[in-house]
Amino acid sequence: MATKPGLPEPMIFVPAQGRPQLLFVLLHGEAAGPEQLMPLADALKQAFPLCMVVLPHGYHDPANQLPDLIAQIQHWQQAYGLSGQQTALAGFSQGATLALEASHAQHDLAGRVLAFSGLYATPPTDVPPATMFHFFHGANDKQVSVDNVELTLSRLAELQGDATLDVASRIGHELHDALIKQAIVRLQTCVPLRSWEAAMNSLQQQGSESVPSADTGRTLH
Repeated sequence: MATKPGLPEPMIFVPAQGRPQLLFVLLHGEAAGPEQLMPLADALKQAFPLCMVVLPHGYHDPANQLPDLIAQIQHWQQAYGLSGQQTALAGFSQGATLALEASHAQHDLAGRVLAFSGLYATPPTDVPPATMFHFFHGANDKQVSVDNVELTLSRLAELQGDATLDVASRIGHELHDALIKQAIVRLQTCVPLRSWEAAMNSLQQQGSESVPSADTGRTLH
């Protein structure tokens, strides 16, 4: 299924054996093609052998192309029986902007967004409640200032969003291997804030239910 008329078919990688358990949609930057994100695609396939990786062509303009992109992602989800929580959107530069905007336009579209060297087209006014955002940036990026990224993280915190930021020194506006490696670490180790809060609430509830009355003579350890 082509991304839109006149463009090549997307590059799609599926597991050699078994049905995909995760979907990664990787969006390239302007004046580039899907090949720009092949290092990230290779790292994801190695880290998550049962993942499906899709690299579409030609999406750049969030204002005009979000509906088409969202429909495409939903098509792949339905075709392989994958939910939004099994889906991650990743992008570099303009591709990062598109990934961020798509997750806000359709709140159940993705459980994770990986934004490399990119920001929102417009400052967010709300956040998808079930999406975790990971920003990866070069400290020497001259196109997208890391200061603006930090301001965005502060804004997401105000909106009770779940977000992380990793900044690599001596790196500019590029999809550097150090950022790709850190993205894999984030995917493998970060527990979404909503899951952590749910677990803590459950523990607190269990603790209150297990506290004995004052006259039992028991001691909790």
